[in-house]
Amino acid sequence: MRRLFAALCAAVLCFLLLSRGAAAAEEPEIPAVSYVLMEAETGMILLESEGEKKVSCGTMAKLMTALLTAEQIEQGRWTTDSPITVTDGVTGTKGAVIWLTAGEVMTVGDLLKGLLIGNANDAAVALAAAVSGDTETFVMEMNARAFDLEMRSTRFSSPQGDSGPEQYTTAADLARLCRALTQYPVLKPYLCTWRDFLRGEATELVNENTLTRTDETCIGFKACHTEADGWSIAAGAERNHMQCIAVVLGCQEDNDRFALAKQLLRKGFSGWKVLQPGFSGEFLYPIPVRRGVDRAVLAEPGKLRGLAVPKGCGELETVLVLPRFIQAPVRKGQQLGSVAFYQDGTLLYETTVIAADAVRKRNYGDALLEIAVKLLKM
Repeated sequence: MRRLFAALCAAVLCFLLLSRGAAAAEEPEIPAVSYVLMEAETGMILLESEGEKKVSCGTMAKLMTALLTAEQIEQGRWTTDSPITVTDGVTGTKGAVIWLTAGEVMTVGDLLKGLLIGNANDAAVALAAAVSGDTETFVMEMNARAFDLEMRSTRFSSPQGDSGPEQYTTAADLARLCRALTQYPVLKPYLCTWRDFLRGEATELVNENTLTRTDETCIGFKACHTEADGWSIAAGAERNHMQCIAVVLGCQEDNDRFALAKQLLRKGFSGWKVLQPGFSGEFLYPIPVRRGVDRAVLAEPGKLRGLAVPKGCGELETVLVLPRFIQAPVRKGQQLGSVAFYQDGTLLYETTVIAADAVRKRNYGDALLEIAVKLLKM
């Protein structure tokens, strides 16, 4: 019996070790300074490690340059065929370039090719001058737009990006920037192209983000590396009507960033789903108004957005908080209460309940009119 028991223990131990080894082989531990996985529609961060840690921005800054360019197109100022005359600012540009010269004319679309496929610093400088007139003003607009996107731990110092303490960001902030990029379909052909050409076939462009070639669900973004900052990638994919964004910063090896990004995207699509929180208007009763010309005001929910929730978890629970009454005056859109959505006891999202109409405070004239109406009805 002792021998049989020992054999069974050994078999169980071997099974556990093999299972653990198989799991480790399936999901290897890959060194990175930080990473974030975000669901694009809701902006919810699903997984992260040091997601708010400030690191060198590097050439990821070109994504903000692309966003500001896309906004010009969206506003009707340009099309991708609009000609841009290159300024003297490109002279002496170092690093990756497409050899622009002052006075050369190139379309917005070709400059975007150079920027996003070829990682060209001179294309970034040319677009910056075309958007804002000069690089300094453009950098101010980059930082203002970052603030609008709640990228509060990011600072840009150039349209092309570089290493150094004066320009920094976080994995979470870059995910927010990539989420904004998904709102501009005009950029997708440039973000998702692996290889292209300029000037006929005289200038070849090859995208460092090889996921544009190997993953048919890729929606683009950017890969970059420097000796000081390591290997990084911001990768996006769309599967089954859901978009996820994986930002991986500071890997030690080239392949590590792609492996971790693919692992994060796989976990996102397999582990989460997007739900639209349901909320029936029948739960919103009229709120009594004291000292108002109307006795009550209708309540309605504020803007409801989708939620990224783990698959296999319980249903959403709705908690509504409303006052017993409210004092006049009441503004249309004024917050009256709140509605919160929980899953398995965890708060996922909360929004306001607002007044559907305005209610003016009663005055002496209103009181006299009310008395007169009552007298006439007698």
